[in-house]
Amino acid sequence: MRLDTLYPFPEERKTRKRVGRGSGSGSGCTAGKGNKGQNARSGGGVSPGFEGGQMPLQRRLPKRGFKNALFRTRYAVISVGRLAQVFEGHSSVSLEDIYARGLAGDGSLVKILGDGDISAPLEVEAHKFSASAREKLEKAGGAARALED
Repeated sequence: MRLDTLYPFPEERKTRKRVGRGSGSGSGCTAGKGNKGQNARSGGGVSPGFEGGQMPLQRRLPKRGFKNALFRTRYAVISVGRLAQVFEGHSSVSLEDIYARGLAGDGSLVKILGDGDISAPLEVEAHKFSASAREKLEKAGGAARALED
């Protein structure tokens, strides 16, 4: 087997448009860019959002709200029902177990939410718990251990 024999076959591949290769090609001479002007030059064209000197939309509209995207604390959320499903037959669940099963990315902060049902007692270790998740775990006979991050 060779790489050039794999699908798609050569006759099925679309050949790229070779512009500026003679007048007989149909896109020679000015290479489809028209005559002169900013867009005919190499590196020409305007930046995105440029409106010909008019005040651009992103500068006409007022800035609103508080942006905290860079410093926001993000949690990987896992429902109680999902924990009960994945860790059926276990008595305790540590953060390492959650990372190992792929429920959250390695080293990410984990928050347990109260969606779903749990019947077996389960002792769960996570960074945060919602009030309903803590209640469901304790009602089933388990425990919720919150870690200080």
